[in-house]
Amino acid sequence: MGRRVGIALAVALMAVAGCSASQSSSGTAAAPAERLDASPQVGGQTQAPEKQTEAAGKQVPGKQEKNGAAAEPAAQNRQLVRTGSMELRAADVAGTLTRAKDAAIAEGGFTGAENLTDQRATATLRVPGDRLDAVMKAVGELPGVSVGERTVRTEDVTDQVVDVEARLANQRASVERVRGLLDRAASTSEITQIESELTKRQGELESLQRRYDSLRGQVAMSTLTLAVVRVSEAVQARDAVEDENFLTALGDGWGALTKAVSWLSIVIGSVLPFAVVLAVPLIAFVVWRRRRKAAVAP
Repeated sequence: MGRRVGIALAVALMAVAGCSASQSSSGTAAAPAERLDASPQVGGQTQAPEKQTEAAGKQVPGKQEKNGAAAEPAAQNRQLVRTGSMELRAADVAGTLTRAKDAAIAEGGFTGAENLTDQRATATLRVPGDRLDAVMKAVGELPGVSVGERTVRTEDVTDQVVDVEARLANQRASVERVRGLLDRAASTSEITQIESELTKRQGELESLQRRYDSLRGQVAMSTLTLAVVRVSEAVQARDAVEDENFLTALGDGWGALTKAVSWLSIVIGSVLPFAVVLAVPLIAFVVWRRRRKAAVAP
């Protein structure tokens, strides 16, 4: 009878501890575990205070070492989630999209969702986090392509990763303690109660594991959202002229000046014979008029 009462009391304490652990942060997740260690054991016998102190002295440093080991590499290497987006303008939408995907694959990435029409194409590319800049540079330098918009966003999730790692360690320890109680259960009712608590804690552990895997996946692989818009060759030529540097513009201006001087010389050469023919009578008239005025004057 004392054995059943002890196990029933232990399951009740674990249920309360599980509710408290789900609402508390990682810094307080260890408290329910310590209460479970201090709960009555099978047979209705409790640990002596000196044994409980000794057990706590063995467990607490181990948890601190795990948390410290998880936090140390995160402090040295920041966990960054990087996302980028690019808008490209090109005459060949399908060809540009294919070359952009090839550039991502060459850097160890892969293609996600994509949508292609005659006028516009979109694609989601997944590339290694440390190769995002290289992929965006390669895509922006594709032939016949001009970059309309380019953005990169970075989010530091180091604290989130450390927090989830600590909560995972505590939750795994909690699940193992409940399994130990299940091995010592003696009746069907005890087994049912302990299995229910074990199922609940395993669900919480799986949820934390999925959260952890998601964070690490976002850090390892960055997301590049690519959009390709169709433009005419005339618009591309105009954009190319706008992007030219000072020396190219100076050369074009010199060429225009040379052409203007050439056309001016042609015009002068064409007008000069007419000017000569008209100038002879005009000069003769001016000379005659001056002589007449001189003769009339006293």
